Amino acid sequence: PDSWAMTTSLPAAAPFQRINPSPWSAAFGFDQAQLRPAPTRLLTAAGQGPVDETGTLLHEGDPAAQLALAVENVEAVLAAAGMDLADVLRLTVYAVDVDAVLAAFDVLTERLARVGATPPMTLVGVARLALPGMQVELDVTAGR
Repeated sequence: PDSWAMTTSLPAAAPFQRINPSPWSAAFGFDQAQLRPAPTRLLTAAGQGPVDETGTLLHEGDPAAQLALAVENVEAVLAAAGMDLADVLRLTVYAVDVDAVLAAFDVLTERLARVGATPPMTLVGVARLALPGMQVELDVTAGR
């Protein structure tokens, strides 16, 4: 319901245990796993891409700008649910050109680092995404 989007006072994200049997994922800004208490509220979101409020693709040919806008769109969905990037439980990055997205990955990891978020993350190479020219899409599950 629309009333959920107006919620302004939710409890802070619950503490969690980072699980990293080896340290390699730290360089990429994510944990291999996180052990958390069950959230009171669980947000499942559709994939968010580099589109404006009308659904028009922006920044064709610029993976870094597309990734930045996709993150902004994720943040908008989270904010409408009274959450932020610190509440992301899992993040999947879909990329048409994995190397180009990896070259721009700091766009994503810097935004996550601002709130101390290191959600378990998967990067998946795909043949194409929903809109011609779309190079990246983010899929998140969040909870609080």
